[in-house]
Amino acid sequence: MNDRHEARNRQRFAATGTISLNCETSPGSGKTKRLVSAIAVRADPAPVAVIEGDQQTSVDADRIGAAGDPVVRFNSGLGCHVGARMVGHALDRLPAMTRGFWFIEIDGNLVCPAAFDFGEAANVAIVSVADGDDKPLKYPDIFAAASVILVNRIDLAPHVDTTVVGLIANPSRVNLHVDVPTVFARSGERREARLAWLGAQRMCWAG
Repeated sequence: MNDRHEARNRQRFAATGTISLNCETSPGSGKTKRLVSAIAVRADPAPVAVIEGDQQTSVDADRIGAAGDPVVRFNSGLGCHVGARMVGHALDRLPAMTRGFWFIEIDGNLVCPAAFDFGEAANVAIVSVADGDDKPLKYPDIFAAASVILVNRIDLAPHVDTTVVGLIANPSRVNLHVDVPTVFARSGERREARLAWLGAQRMCWAG
C-alpha cells in the first residue's frame, strides 16, 4: 500500500520539478530549529513549502509558519509514524509549487521512519551531540539511507560525554558516501555546508 502512494508522490514531485527532502531525527535534536534557519537564510529564491507531522499539537508547524512559507501539519496520534498516503493528503492541502523545495518533517524517532518512503528525493538525518555518538551505530537504518547527516549543537560537546569526532566518524561506518557537516546550535555558525548541499540539490534538477 505505501509503495503505491510513495510512487504517486514521487511522480508529483517530478512533474513539478521540485525537490523533496525528508528531515529525520530523534526528538530534541534541533531539526525544527535547523529547518527554520535553513528557510530563513536561504540565498536561493526558489519557493519552499513544509509538511509538518507531530504526535500532538501544532507547536512546530507554528514555528515554521512564522517564517512566512506555506506549511501544513497533521498529528499522528498514537501511531508510531506516518506513511506516504498521509504525506500525499498534505500535498493536496498546500498551494501548487514548481521548481522549489518540499521539506517533510515528521515525528522524531530513529526507528520507524527508516521503514517508510514518502517519495522524497533525499533524506537528511540530524543528530545532536547530546544524543551520543553511538546513535548512528545503534540505529543504522536511518543513517544508512541519508544523503547528508547534520551534526547539530556541537557547542554542547564540552558539557556532554560525546565527541564530535565520533559523531562524524560513526555515520561513515554505516554509510560510506554520506556528507557530515556540523553546526553550532545557537549561533548558526557553519551553516555554509548545509546551504551548499541544498544548492547542489537544486543544480541537480535544474541542469
